[in-house]
Amino acid sequence: MSPTASNALPNALPIVQFHSRPETVDLSWGHPDPATLPVQEWTDACVGALRRYGGSALTYGYANGPAPLVEWLTERLGHTDGRAPDPSRIFVTAGASHALDLVASLLCRRGDTVLVDAPTYHLAFRVLADHGVTLVPTPADRDGIDPAATRDLVAHLRREGRRVPLLYLVPTFGNPTGWSLGETRRAELVTVAEQTGLVLVEDDTYRELAYDGTAPPSLYSAAEDGTVIRLGSFAKTVAPGLRLGWLTAAPPVIAALAGRGYIDSGGGVNHANALSMAEFARAGAYEHHLERVRDRYRRQRDALVSAVRQHLPEVTFDTPAGGWFLWLRLPAPVSATALLPYAEASEVSYLPGTHFFVTDRGDDRLRLSFSLFAPDLLEEGASRLARAVAHLTSSAVPDERRTHRP
Repeated sequence: MSPTASNALPNALPIVQFHSRPETVDLSWGHPDPATLPVQEWTDACVGALRRYGGSALTYGYANGPAPLVEWLTERLGHTDGRAPDPSRIFVTAGASHALDLVASLLCRRGDTVLVDAPTYHLAFRVLADHGVTLVPTPADRDGIDPAATRDLVAHLRREGRRVPLLYLVPTFGNPTGWSLGETRRAELVTVAEQTGLVLVEDDTYRELAYDGTAPPSLYSAAEDGTVIRLGSFAKTVAPGLRLGWLTAAPPVIAALAGRGYIDSGGGVNHANALSMAEFARAGAYEHHLERVRDRYRRQRDALVSAVRQHLPEVTFDTPAGGWFLWLRLPAPVSATALLPYAEASEVSYLPGTHFFVTDRGDDRLRLSFSLFAPDLLEEGASRLARAVAHLTSSAVPDERRTHRP
């Protein structure tokens, strides 16, 4: 059963993050199938970068990131978003998680209150919490973040004497929902941020994984300088192991990041990979690979959507227009937490919705990822999940002494 291939070399320590029982269709991981990664094209890009730049590819890099990649990012973002950033507004990072950690270290103080979307990317909670902040969910309804209620929440928290420096969200093909914030809400949220001085930290990781039309313009593209810091990554479009991404922000933010001690000591972040990425793009491999994986992920999305509708007609969800995830609502009174051991006994897994909230919410929801498995295994995973639901509901007898473990 493919992608769980060996997690370690014989008699060696593990070499990759992903781990699962070999026979489990594990839909909890937002990872690409290793077979889809551009091994040969990346090899060619690395060789090409070394031939083009020689020793300059292997020395200390420019603080903001090497010019060939920064210039290509400027051009690419002008093509995929509503506004091309000036090169002075780009900083190359070791991925979106690294960028978030950098931003939090710059904007946050211990004891601050940080707002987060509800639901949103669960591992961002850990990155932010490392900085000693308290996480508070933003008010939201079925259309996403409620800008007016968020403005009122910021005012309330500040009246209490709490410092509220930023709001973290994934507004485009979000994790876990796959949803995108609507145009009106985007404009209203940017206005609220400009009026309150709240910095919007926009995780834009999934922008290029659009399957039905194009992605909406970023918050960054519509905002005044300093209102939005946008995080980007090559983890989903090329390969997560590159640990390569970027952020776009106002020049003072870029200057502050470039002036940090570890940059002064070590030079630009991930310099050799950054130049290899520039070569990968120059050769046309980026566009070719992106077209290939978009087509693959679209087919995998459609396969999982079809399988869930067939095997689990009682659940509700919206078909995502991009990203990697389906966000299912379970029928009452089924609990995602209670269902999980039944699912794992049926050799399928997922992430309960509770992971994606900082409050006690989401147990009627679960996230399925369609990025890792081929259509036939996605169909099998949905079938197994349906069996698990049937086992749970048939075991839910009135006798309170009975456990619900399979």
